[in-house]
This record gives sequence, C-alpha cells and structure tokens, in this order.
Amino acid sequence: MSKLAVVFPGQGSQSVGMIADVIEHHTIARETVEAAGRVLGEDLMALILDGPAEKLNSTENTQPALVAVEVALWRALNNRLSPEVMAGHSLGEYSALVCAGALKFEDAISLVRQRGLFMQQAVPQGLGGMAAILGLEDGLVEKACDEVAEGLVVQPVNYNSPGQLVIAGHAEAVQRAVDKCKALGAKRAMMLPVSGPFHSALMRPAAEQFAAAIEKIEVVSPSCPILQNATNALETDPAAIKRNLVDQIASPVRWTQAVELLADRGIESLVEVGPGKVLSGLNKRINKALNIQSVNSVPSIETVL
Repeated sequence: MSKLAVVFPGQGSQSVGMIADVIEHHTIARETVEAAGRVLGEDLMALILDGPAEKLNSTENTQPALVAVEVALWRALNNRLSPEVMAGHSLGEYSALVCAGALKFEDAISLVRQRGLFMQQAVPQGLGGMAAILGLEDGLVEKACDEVAEGLVVQPVNYNSPGQLVIAGHAEAVQRAVDKCKALGAKRAMMLPVSGPFHSALMRPAAEQFAAAIEKIEVVSPSCPILQNATNALETDPAAIKRNLVDQIASPVRWTQAVELLADRGIESLVEVGPGKVLSGLNKRINKALNIQSVNSVPSIETVL
C-alpha cells in the first residue's frame, strides 16, 4: 500500500449541485449536510443543491457549505482510506481537522461561518482585491509587488503551483502589480471576482476577531498529523493547531511547498476529497510522480485507490 495523504480544497471549488449524487445515495452524507444546516439555523441542503449561485458564493455561506460537503464525502468513504497525513487548502484545513478527529463537526461549521463573516467585514467592499498571475516565476511576482506597493499592501497570498500565484491587497496596488507582471512577461495576469483580499495582511482584523472565537472551541490531537498552511509544518499539538488557524487568515497559503513537503516525506498518493478537481490539477503540476485521485461523486468513492 502506497503512503497516502488526503487533501481538502478551499473556496473556489464550490458549485450549485455539488455532490448531489452522494447526498442521494449515502444516508450519512445527507445527514451530515442536514446537521450543518441545523447548526446554522438555515436550509443549507437547499442552498447546496439548488443555489442560487450568488448566495452560495458569498464567503460566509461558501465556507460552511464546503466543510459540510467535504466531511460528508469523507464519511461516505467509510474508512476506505488510511492517510498518513491530512491537509487542506485554506478553508480545507478545517475539513482535515474534522476528519482527523481534532475538531467537532458542529464546532467547525460554527467557526467557519464566523470566519467567513470576519473576513467579509475586515475590508470595506471595493477597497481590496485579488489577482491571478500565470506563467511568471515566483520571485519576479514577489519583486513586482514590492516595487509597486507605494505604501499600500500587495503580496502573493496563494502559491498554488509553479507559475501560478494569486496576489492580494489594496485593489489599486493589486492592479499596479497586474500591469507590472504583464510587462515582465506573465502569460496571464487578471483581477479575480472575489469580495476581499484574502490571506493578505489586510485580513489581520479578521484574525484578531477569530482568535477570540476559537478560544472557546475545543481542539484535540488529530488521528494523523495535519500539514498546516500557516507554518507549512506537520502538527498534532492542539494549542499549536489553534494558533496556526488564527495565523492562517492573514498568511499566504504555500500549496506548492506543501505538496513538495509531502513528497519529500515519502507520500506517494494524494487523494483530494471535495467537489471539483482544483487541487488535483495543481498537485499534478507540482509533482508529476505522485498518484493523484479525486473523490467527488458516487463512482469515485467506489473506485478510490
């Protein structure tokens, strides 16, 4: 049996109707989504299955919806997988912690709803922005951000794969960085239709609010180490896990480095548990030697590994 890591995607993987066949065919999946709706006091199932997309894509709804469907998929797998490590891209870290037994599901749903609201409120609408930069070396993007900041915040926040970075900060500085990266030869550089400059230093007010919220939540040692975004290190200590979840909100997600670390630790197979295949696409670009699979439907549950 090859050494396995399970990874969970973050915002951007959601879509109306996601995992509908799993919810229909696996009672545990349906019960999981219904339980999340009860925590929120809302019909989360209807939002996931029927939309509207605009409401699902609002970050305070996206976050609990994605954690709900990712945990639902994991439970539908019914212990088919025995990972050495779990990890998640940003929000996906909460799914990893629930599935590794470190965080109660209901607590996670409540936490990520608050996280989404804090992130949404941290920067006034229109003040912040994000952009994707494709086909330019990381170092050149970092240098471009430094050169055009002019006292404002603009920085790489998602190191998604070699040649694919997302930057964030004040909208006007992000636009200047986009123009600079185009001039430096980026294949594509474009503003993204998002509601805030996530994972940038502008999210510090949200991190401070979240620190107070997570203080009331119990975290225990996970069943396997969690590779956390904030440190890019494997963690099992509950106090450190909490601290890293707070830091993650205003820190870059170094996914490229995370996958490289897993490969260096002897991981041979990466299974993405969540809607879509965003991470699987990135993982293949980061390390072609890894066995990459996605679990997002009834057939994929039945045929995994």
